[in-house]
Amino acid sequence: MPESSYLNLFIIIINDNTMEYTFYIILFIAAVILISSFVTVKQGTIAVVTIFGKYRRLLSPGLSLKIPLIENIHSRISIQNRSVELSFQAVTQDQANVYFKAMLLYSVINHDEETIKNVAFKFVDSTNLMQALIRTIEGSIRAYVATQKQANVLAQRNEIVDHVKHQIDQVLESWGYHLQDLQLNDITFDEEIMRSMSRVVASNNLKAAAENEGQALLITKTKGAEADGNAIKIAAAAEREAAQLRGQGIALFRAEVAHGMTKAAQEMEQANLDISVILFTMWTESIKQFAENSEGNVIFLDGSTEGMNRTMKEMMAMQMQKATDSKK
Repeated sequence: MPESSYLNLFIIIINDNTMEYTFYIILFIAAVILISSFVTVKQGTIAVVTIFGKYRRLLSPGLSLKIPLIENIHSRISIQNRSVELSFQAVTQDQANVYFKAMLLYSVINHDEETIKNVAFKFVDSTNLMQALIRTIEGSIRAYVATQKQANVLAQRNEIVDHVKHQIDQVLESWGYHLQDLQLNDITFDEEIMRSMSRVVASNNLKAAAENEGQALLITKTKGAEADGNAIKIAAAAEREAAQLRGQGIALFRAEVAHGMTKAAQEMEQANLDISVILFTMWTESIKQFAENSEGNVIFLDGSTEGMNRTMKEMMAMQMQKATDSKK
């Protein structure tokens, strides 16, 4: 068989293989292009599509189609809430160092196309965004703290947060974001300042305790004095009432004695007897009572006839005066 026939056969075989390889290559490229035209966007995310670097459209969560080799996914924007922790230092008006630890919560304002375009193209990447966001918030807090004294900073957490929100909201809106919350979790000072603050608090507590003890002692003494005064008043009232009752008892006793003596005198007059016997009996009974009930050892009495006669006359005069008064 001639050599030319072998050469032609070899060329035919090569051509057939080349066509088969080309077909498979074209089929593979077509499959790749077809697969790349499908795009999956996760929930809570919006995809930004560009054509040759220029903004084209947005893709919502789910399965979407794009033009292969022409449309490109520039970025995927998360519309979920995001948080970042901050730790920085500020200086007060009286040159005291203040150390802050804060938590920042922010998110995309809304799902509008213009908002998403701002988020996607305002910064080169998310790292630059976070750097600008953190530095802006730190600068706002530092500017506010620089106008306050160290003693006022701890009590102005809410004022600091309100100041930052007021200053930062417009800037973040121009970036397409919204500051949802800023929490100042920890505010500390230098160790020396913390010790001095502890001493001030301790001294204030001791002062308050001393004042409370003084007030308690004053109240106790006041209430005690009131109680003593009330006791004295009650005792005086009781004594007055007792004296009144004793006086009434003595008056009743005397009235009964006078009544008995009057009756006895009348009976003796009717019997033509001397009533001085009654006075003598009273005199002797008085001496007997003195002797039995007196606590002393000596009783001085005028026992002479003149003294006894004078005493009887006085008693009789008193009795006659009593009778005259009762008749009136």
